[in-house]
Amino acid sequence: MTDPARTDRRDLLILGGGLVGMTLALAAARKGLTSHLVDRADPKSMLEAGFDGRASAISTASWRLFRNIGLADTLEPFGCHIDSIAVVDQMKPGRIDFRPDIHEGSLGRMFANRQLRTALYEAVQAEDAITLHAPVIVKDRDAGEFVATATLEDGTVLTADLLVGAEGRGSPTREEAGLAMARWDYSHRAIIAGLDHTKRHDNIAWEIFYPDGPFALLPLLDKDDGTHRSALVWTVDEKDAAGSLKMGDRAFTAEVQKRMGDILGTVTLNSVRSSYPLAFQHTARIVGQRMALVGDSAHGMHPIAGQGLNLGLRDVGALVEVLLEARRLGLDLGDAQVLAKYEKWRALDAAMVMTATDSLTRLFGIPGKAASAARRLGMAGVQQSGMLKKLFMDEARGITGDTPELLKA
Repeated sequence: MTDPARTDRRDLLILGGGLVGMTLALAAARKGLTSHLVDRADPKSMLEAGFDGRASAISTASWRLFRNIGLADTLEPFGCHIDSIAVVDQMKPGRIDFRPDIHEGSLGRMFANRQLRTALYEAVQAEDAITLHAPVIVKDRDAGEFVATATLEDGTVLTADLLVGAEGRGSPTREEAGLAMARWDYSHRAIIAGLDHTKRHDNIAWEIFYPDGPFALLPLLDKDDGTHRSALVWTVDEKDAAGSLKMGDRAFTAEVQKRMGDILGTVTLNSVRSSYPLAFQHTARIVGQRMALVGDSAHGMHPIAGQGLNLGLRDVGALVEVLLEARRLGLDLGDAQVLAKYEKWRALDAAMVMTATDSLTRLFGIPGKAASAARRLGMAGVQQSGMLKKLFMDEARGITGDTPELLKA
C-alpha cells in the first residue's frame, strides 16, 4: 500500500527556493528533469518590494543562461547594461576603465533582486515539471543509498533521485552532511541602499576602494519620470555599521557624497538602508552521498566583484549538464561518479574566483600612503595593458574556462 503522505518521486529535491534554487529547478525542467522545490519562506512575502533591496550584476554568461531557459524576454525591460567598470583607489589618480569592444557587448546587466525573483517565480509556477512547496518547514532530510528524502513538518515525505542543497550560507544540508568548510569573518558589513542622483551614470559601475572596504555604485535603469538611479553597496567596519545605519538620511547621504565626490552629482536616498555581515566560506567538497551543493551553500564570498550569484549560476549550468549526460548514459542521477564529475568541474573555477576576490579585499584594505601609491602604480600599468584588461573583463563576464553549455551563446 502506498503511503498517502509520500509524494511522487522526482529527479531532483531542491532545498532552497532563492535565486539559485529556482534557476536550477527551471533549467532542469527545460531539459526534461523534474523537481520538488522547497523553501521555508512565503513566496508572496519574497516578492514584496521591501523584502530584498539588493541588486545583482548578471554577467554575460549568466544572461545567456537566462536566455537559454526562456527568461530573457521577461527580464530585458528591467535590466540596466553595464558598459564599463571604473576602479579607483580613494578617488585618487590611477583609475582603471574596463570597457569591452563594441562587438563584445556589455560587461553585464544590473537587476533589482526583486525583478529576478519575480520572473523566476512566475516561470516556476507555470512549469509542470516543478512542484513548489512553500512556505514549509523541513523536519528531516536524508540522502540515502537508493533515494533522497525530505520530511516536512506536516508529515509529507518528498522523494527524489538527488538531493540538492541551495539554502544559502547557513545550509542545513551541508551541515548535516558534515562537509568541512573553510571560513573567516571579514569583520565588515555591507550597507545596501538605493540612490537617486542628478547626473547620468552613463552605464558605468564604480568600484571605489577605501582602507575600510570597497564603495560600489551600480547603475540601474532610470525611473519612469527620468530620475537617475544607482544601487549603493558600501562596506564598513563592523564596529561602525550600527552608527551608519542609525544616521539620519541627511547625514548618511553627506557621508556617501564625501566618498563619491561629484561623479553622480547630488544624491538622495530612495530606499531604506539594510546591511549584512561579510565572510568568506568555501566548502572543499560540494557533494556527498546522493547529494550536491550549489550557490552560497557551497561557497560564499565578499561582494567586491559582484560574482557571488554568477558563480552559483555556473554551478547550475554544470550540474544540469552532468545530470543530462548521466541520464543519456542510463546512470542513476545520484551515482557517486556522476557527482564526482560535477565536483571536479566546479572546483577550479570556484577556487580561482574566491581566491581573487579575497586577495582584492586584502590588497585594497592595506592602509597608508605608500600602499595606496603602490596600488595606483599597479592600476596604471593595468590601464595601459590591453591584454590584462581583456583577461579581467572576460573573467567578469564569465566566459573563460570550461563553460557549461547552458551558459554559452
